[in-house]
Amino acid sequence: MLSSISKGTDVPLHFPDNTGVSLKPCYYQHILDESPDVGFFEIHAENYLSAGGPAKYYLDKIREDYPLTIHGVGLSIGGEQPLNLDHLQKVTELVNRIDPIVFSEHLAWSSHFDHYFNDLLPLPYTKTTLNRVCSHIDQIQSVLQRTILLENPSTYIEFEQNDYSEVEFLNQIAKQTGCRLLLDVNNVEVSCFNHGCSARDYLAQFPLGYVEQIHLAGYTLDENENIPLKIDSHNAPVSSEVWELYRQVQSGSRLIPTLIEWDSNLPVFDQLQDQAQEADRIMTLLRNSYADTASANATYSI
Repeated sequence: MLSSISKGTDVPLHFPDNTGVSLKPCYYQHILDESPDVGFFEIHAENYLSAGGPAKYYLDKIREDYPLTIHGVGLSIGGEQPLNLDHLQKVTELVNRIDPIVFSEHLAWSSHFDHYFNDLLPLPYTKTTLNRVCSHIDQIQSVLQRTILLENPSTYIEFEQNDYSEVEFLNQIAKQTGCRLLLDVNNVEVSCFNHGCSARDYLAQFPLGYVEQIHLAGYTLDENENIPLKIDSHNAPVSSEVWELYRQVQSGSRLIPTLIEWDSNLPVFDQLQDQAQEADRIMTLLRNSYADTASANATYSI
């Protein structure tokens, strides 16, 4: 059994056993015609905030047969300004209408007053930032009346003045707000490569007990600059390095529900489904290993 979450007035929320994939308009008709064997679909909230149109029509049809998760990209949880209440209300209306397994957002900022940036920008990990992020999460969870997941960022720069490491910062947020975490393993690979540190060490310190969902995606290696960078582009298959990190994470005490993200340079659906099936294969092998170990221990104790 995979994990579930509940908090306050939440009904316990359960993920399917099978891995999910990103829902994109080019896949709508294929999904309705072929009913592919995937666990669930994830949407970006900001693509579905209008009252009508074809996106709403297809989403309503697909949700008749598949569970959904909603991933926000525009609440700017780390921003210095107050949350945009109009935007939060639209997101709330979508969440109430769709009733997703879970709603998630990013540890980042993307707006400044009335200006919105097409990026998820990094934060300094200071006590002031921590208090602001926690206040925003408390506000979001109060309005949504549900626990949210917060995703670790992909970063290309670091601030000189930090009171916490990124892992400590995320741990404090989860402790203080009751939110849970979304672990994007590709973000770990990208950020650790860019900052010259060990992704395996980062994950060894990560508070996996708070993690309720995993994201996997592909990156792009940019070697045009003096210092190579990995870019969180979501436009390619999951890399071999990320699959290895995924095995490390899933080798813990429980299996964590997983989603394959692919947002541009979109493949045919079968290739996306193949990525989900690879994650399922890894989880099946680990599940069988857990069962064999438990059986051996039981035999030994007898």
